[in-house]
Amino acid sequence: MKLNQVTVGCIDYDRSVAFYRQLGLTQIVDAPPRYARFETPSGETFSLHRVDKIGPQTTMIYFECDNLDATVARLENEGIAFDIEPTDQSWGWREARLHDPADNPLCLFYGGENRRFPPWRIDHSTKEKGNEK
Repeated sequence: MKLNQVTVGCIDYDRSVAFYRQLGLTQIVDAPPRYARFETPSGETFSLHRVDKIGPQTTMIYFECDNLDATVARLENEGIAFDIEPTDQSWGWREARLHDPADNPLCLFYGGENRRFPPWRIDHSTKEKGNEK
């Protein structure tokens, strides 16, 4: 399986579109007031879908930044408020937290090699008896 995209609800289409463009995503679909799609520099897609009401969120949206501190500084200079400033985490990531205009939680982070290859990654190179794939 490959992740195709993440879609979140928005109430104020124009405000939400402006927010994600300000984060640095490139808008590739504009169907106001119902739907917008964005692309990251590495090709993943992220979408907004207009809803009448935002329910409880169980999703955290993660965007990796090559230079987290510079990205956060730029966004703060442009008026975006962060709930948590860039902070080193015990799992090897550096994270900053904020919310979009529809109150969806976001984490901007830098994980480097620890994103896909943390020291505690499960080793799938050996086949266990009865569990060959």
